[in-house]
Amino acid sequence: MSQYKRFDAIQVSTSLHDFIVEEVLPGLSLDTADFWQGVSDIVSDLQPINAQLLAKREQLQAQIDQWHVQHQGNFDFSTYKAFLKEIGYLAPVPDDFAITTDSVDAEIATMAGPQLVVPIMNARFALNAVNARWGSLYDALYGTDVISEENGAEKGKVYNPVRGDKVIQYAKAFLDETLPLATGQHKDASAYRIEQDTLVASVNGEDVRLAQPDALVGFTGDKHAPTSIMLVHNGLHVEMRFDADSPIAKLDQAGMSDIHLEAALTTIMDCEDSVAAVDAEDKVVAYKNWLGLIQGNLTESISKNGKTFTRNMHADRTISGLNGEEVTLKGRSLMFIRNVGHLMQNNAILLSDGSEVYEGIIDAIMTSLISTHDLNNQGAINNSKTNGIYIVKPKMHGPEEVAFANTLFDRVEQLLKLPANTIKMGIMDEERRTSVNLKACIAAAKTRVVFINTGFLDRTGDEIHTSMLAGPMERKADIKNTTWIGAYEDNNVDVGLACGLSGKAQIGKGMWPIPDQMANMIATKIGHVKSGANTAWVPSPTAAVLHALHYHQENVFSLQQSIAERSSADVDDILQIPLAANPTWSQQEIEQELDNNAQGILGYVVRWIDQGIGCSKVPDINNVGLMEDRATLRISSQHICNWLAHNVCSEQQVLASMKKMAKVVDQQNANDPLYRAMADDFDNNIAFKAACDLVFKGKEQPSGYTEPLLHHYRLALKTSLATA
Repeated sequence: MSQYKRFDAIQVSTSLHDFIVEEVLPGLSLDTADFWQGVSDIVSDLQPINAQLLAKREQLQAQIDQWHVQHQGNFDFSTYKAFLKEIGYLAPVPDDFAITTDSVDAEIATMAGPQLVVPIMNARFALNAVNARWGSLYDALYGTDVISEENGAEKGKVYNPVRGDKVIQYAKAFLDETLPLATGQHKDASAYRIEQDTLVASVNGEDVRLAQPDALVGFTGDKHAPTSIMLVHNGLHVEMRFDADSPIAKLDQAGMSDIHLEAALTTIMDCEDSVAAVDAEDKVVAYKNWLGLIQGNLTESISKNGKTFTRNMHADRTISGLNGEEVTLKGRSLMFIRNVGHLMQNNAILLSDGSEVYEGIIDAIMTSLISTHDLNNQGAINNSKTNGIYIVKPKMHGPEEVAFANTLFDRVEQLLKLPANTIKMGIMDEERRTSVNLKACIAAAKTRVVFINTGFLDRTGDEIHTSMLAGPMERKADIKNTTWIGAYEDNNVDVGLACGLSGKAQIGKGMWPIPDQMANMIATKIGHVKSGANTAWVPSPTAAVLHALHYHQENVFSLQQSIAERSSADVDDILQIPLAANPTWSQQEIEQELDNNAQGILGYVVRWIDQGIGCSKVPDINNVGLMEDRATLRISSQHICNWLAHNVCSEQQVLASMKKMAKVVDQQNANDPLYRAMADDFDNNIAFKAACDLVFKGKEQPSGYTEPLLHHYRLALKTSLATA
């Protein structure tokens, strides 16, 4: 049971208090007593407003539910839209404006590239992500299905020179497409050198220069036999490496051992969807890792192939520039921290009456406080070069809630004695009321917004919950082909560009969820770049390297100029509800849909509840590994709930599917020594109960979110283990 220290109107858990006092506040020019008094003042003032905003969500939902019941079989879109305006769901559209955010790091404002999202509570994942600023193209190609295993090119347990040759051919073709020589090809080069500040390649006995000589940034080693050559294209760096001791270099006529790409420009360290943080102790784990990342001293002991080593954060890269100057290149991904949304509460801080404080308020204060260690930091490890703190704020519903987050950040800046707008805001466009009011949402934070991003899964979950009583939804896979999704994705870019985000902020796209299908990602995810997004989410450092290729193929900022001239997406299209036009599915089709959803729910929930894993590669019903977090859980549970609400299926059918799929999930996890099988005791298995409640109680869950039930059952499990 947590112990607490009282400060005016709040009680702070001892674990959080001691961490802040002993590890965070030292070195900062903040008085301890003044800090806790300031926290108390912020909570006292903003806790009631947060509650009012959540109450408005419920009021709007109740009105929408009632409208759909009254208009069953008599739906008229113009009447529906007028109703949404009348109740305030559709807000007035503000006059044209441009955001005024300033002092933004280049990785966000003027560069385009991949973005990683990782659970902050997993130090190994966090370190892998922050170090994914640079990655080996050779390794990314060799280890994935981008290079086929046909004709003797299998991966195997030892190096396969046939496969290696295919990798080198692919990589050098990339050089020829991206950084071509004036004549000839890189694959025919036998040597490279720097001469008169120009890159010279020996090709078939002739000296050949780059087609674009100003692409050369610098080198390491001797000019006449460099160990690396740094080039730049579309704002991203490409490093050719030459290591005489490398077996690959010995087989390469130019002695090239690898090509490194600048890959994950930014990383979102996540306190929300991808973690299972349900109490003060969990929050301290998250905050400790964030402090280690900010101070540059986070480490993790890794055991691999029988060896143990310590992983830490990469230093910046220093090379010899042209004209003899030294050039330093950032060695790490620029970090955002994603706070919790407005809904959840946490026992890390209590009010004087013992009720829990909203977790989003706690996160804003604590993650910003920790981030101040980075400001004006002249040390070897630094996050922001412009003294910015970057916070992604998820799950906000409409402009009022964005305005509240803006006020919260104002108050935190005052508490921490920071200049106004030091804290930059990322707005997740993942709730329906935000999508249809996106311009007004951006306007509510126009002095600090640095990021907008679409999220198909949460957005679809909210789409289903908002229109729960309108009728049965299409099958989950078919929802992707309905009108509103294309309009939603286009609108995010159109509004972002119209509000002046280009060159000042990120316009992002969502996750590639299948980490083992990189060839498919290469073929598909170029669409995110062509859509005008200057960043998009990837599931791993390897995927970041491969997705970086897309930003060399297309110049996003040039594309944004042309996209800005097109006709904007229509909000009327975004408001189209993905109802099944002719819901006459066979019993077999219904059973298939239920099994697919049930397996996905159970496979994720059992790890969340039993092991506290908020994000991992979870096998789907076809044993394809998918990166899953709470967003995937929300859409699947809400989809079954919707079909139950309209008698497409019965509770008995759903329960039978859940039990059948629990046995499948048990089999899929049979090799996990920490796994507790669900089918051994359905009546008493906490994870199975949680999964069932997400469906059978899904209609009354706020906005269809899964967090309240997950937190309840995870806390129940932790309590039972503590008292066992």
